[in-house]
Amino acid sequence: MTDSDYLSRAEAVLAAVERAVDEADADIELERSGNVLTLEFHNRTKIIVNLQPPMSEIWIAAKAGGFHYRFRDGEWRDTRSDSEFFSALSAYATEQAGEPVRFTP
Repeated sequence: MTDSDYLSRAEAVLAAVERAVDEADADIELERSGNVLTLEFHNRTKIIVNLQPPMSEIWIAAKAGGFHYRFRDGEWRDTRSDSEFFSALSAYATEQAGEPVRFTP
């Protein structure tokens, strides 16, 4: 994947996360600073989603741990568990929000 392909695909992920937070019923504050999204929940826990252009990855830092996602076969997949980015982020956010939160591409 070229650098421009990576940036285009990764920016689309950040935009999808931003849209989902705007539409969510859950109490989630969103802050974007460059290539970093910070989701803060009512209990003051956070999930950080950030782009890693040198690695062509998207990283998630959540209470559940740190996860690295690489674009493969049309999806962003965790480099260790092979979980899909949006389903994993939904699970982490649901856990931290204490109520259902769903992210989709």
